[in-house]
Amino acid sequence: MSSTVSAQALVDELQARSRGVEPLVNAICTPNPAARTEAARLDTERDDGRVRGPLHGVPVLVKDNVDTADLRTTAGSLALAEQPPPPQDAPIVRRLREAGCIILGKTNLSEWANFRGSSSSSGWSAYGGLTRNPYALNRSAGGSSSGSGAAVAAGLADFAIGTETNGSIVCPAALNGVVGLKPTVGLVPQQGIVPISHSQDTAGPMTRTVEQAAALLNVLADGDTDYTASCRGEDLSGVRIGVPRGPLWGYSVGLDQVTEQALEILSRCGATLVDHLSLPAPGGDEDQLQVLAHEMKVDMAAYLGTRAPGGPRTLDDLIAFNRAHADQELQWFGQDLLERSAATQGLDAAEYVAARLTAVQAGRGGIDDLLRANDLDALVCPAYSPAWSIDLVNGDQVLGSCSSHAALAGYPLLSVPSGLVGGLPVGLAFSGTGGSDATLIRLAHAFETARIRANGPFPTPEFTQWV
Repeated sequence: MSSTVSAQALVDELQARSRGVEPLVNAICTPNPAARTEAARLDTERDDGRVRGPLHGVPVLVKDNVDTADLRTTAGSLALAEQPPPPQDAPIVRRLREAGCIILGKTNLSEWANFRGSSSSSGWSAYGGLTRNPYALNRSAGGSSSGSGAAVAAGLADFAIGTETNGSIVCPAALNGVVGLKPTVGLVPQQGIVPISHSQDTAGPMTRTVEQAAALLNVLADGDTDYTASCRGEDLSGVRIGVPRGPLWGYSVGLDQVTEQALEILSRCGATLVDHLSLPAPGGDEDQLQVLAHEMKVDMAAYLGTRAPGGPRTLDDLIAFNRAHADQELQWFGQDLLERSAATQGLDAAEYVAARLTAVQAGRGGIDDLLRANDLDALVCPAYSPAWSIDLVNGDQVLGSCSSHAALAGYPLLSVPSGLVGGLPVGLAFSGTGGSDATLIRLAHAFETARIRANGPFPTPEFTQWV
């Protein structure tokens, strides 16, 4: 998969495109000034016969909540913007560099990965500003990995890193018409990533194609699995895929229509579709918030302790900073989620223990019971509602989504472009039990291949307003 074009030429091409496109989408918050120097070094290695792997010389964008020792890591907050870069790369960034990837820059995100205020607008951060959807500049790029999704869609890189707690990879992937893979929690190292929840957080690939996502997962993941080996054509004979209609359908007529067409494609690939199933509701919002709030307080303090002395060390420090800089930080929405998290009493608290048990039972029990009862390899459903209008005053207006069961379970989830609704991209989501990442890649690649053969390549964005 390593490019036949020199790494320097590829970086030059992407940086030139960025100069024309970035003013429209605002996806990259911190470009890497050393990217071309890194490219030259990797070209020299190639000329000398040393190729580190399939991604040697490939530019990759990294979400701005993943530590990079040579570039600032802010999580979108001004509280970290003036701090020195982290003392070392996150393990996944180290793996990217060791594989010969070029860190092209950092991508904007929903501030604090969309866990600051309950009325937030995805794609906005005080540090990076507002990221827009390349398919409709007045529509949301989703979140929290907004910049990673928009950048891949806009042609600013074929490879990007996102992170997800609940929907933060698959949402912007679906809204921007790219592939997004949230791996099984624990498959990819969590260290060096600004946290929300150790039980749900993971980094993952955001790419143009499923095969690219598999190649990137090969670099990021622990273990010896070659995920690209799962990209083996359209034949899904012998595969059983469940279609849980409830509660994951019915919130968007256009999205349902596109997804029905996607099911026909899967059937033509030879898959057996077991239809009209249902997943139990993924637990109440209160239980989910209890888990995230309790874990964030503990996990954030541990992370901030790795940063340079003199910066914030606790959620209380971050909350105080936001109040002191309210004209910049709190101009659009508040910080009630940070405040709620700061008020929690640790991971031994009875309310956390009970909520975590409920979340695990709802996520893992719901998915695994349905798979087992129907002898299924995976589940398929619509990914996310089409991109909603950007509204910084009132916040996001999400009609529906697919991510909560997999989030609570810590299980993998993959969104692949399935079509357009009124010119807006939508995605098809595959989910399964823990460790089924290779299976989801196989299904998504088969669907992607068959859809392109039937309907042609996915339309590219035109960077216009949607009306």
